[in-house]
Amino acid sequence: MLVAEAMNKNVETTQSDSTIREIARQMTNKRVGAIVITSKTGSIDGIVTERDVMSDVVAAGLDPELTKAEDIMTREVITIDPAQNLEDAADIMTTNKIKKLPVILQGKLVGIITASDLIAYEEKLVEKVAHLMSTTKVSGIGG
Repeated sequence: MLVAEAMNKNVETTQSDSTIREIARQMTNKRVGAIVITSKTGSIDGIVTERDVMSDVVAAGLDPELTKAEDIMTREVITIDPAQNLEDAADIMTTNKIKKLPVILQGKLVGIITASDLIAYEEKLVEKVAHLMSTTKVSGIGG
């Protein structure tokens, strides 16, 4: 299966001058674990995750009203192409110890794929195979 088929196309974004308080509210309201930081032209400038907020702001004692996305965002964002397969996404996440991959097509953000998306896909696959096994008599196997 391709990344394009499993990715979430509704990516939460903001710009680098947003405060961490605004980003935390956006994460909470939209129930997401990351906000992609984009430029006015739509290219990715960075990403802010829940972990960034907790470790770089809360644990560090910074004021979320004064701290901006640009102060804590990861600038070297690892991305994936929508035409790559889910195994590629899993390999990239595992190798880089990340759970979220923005999906980029021709330099523009078109989606995001997360470790949770990969797990959900695997669960659906297992359900389909289990259904097949329980409802179909496969010739030559078990009868």
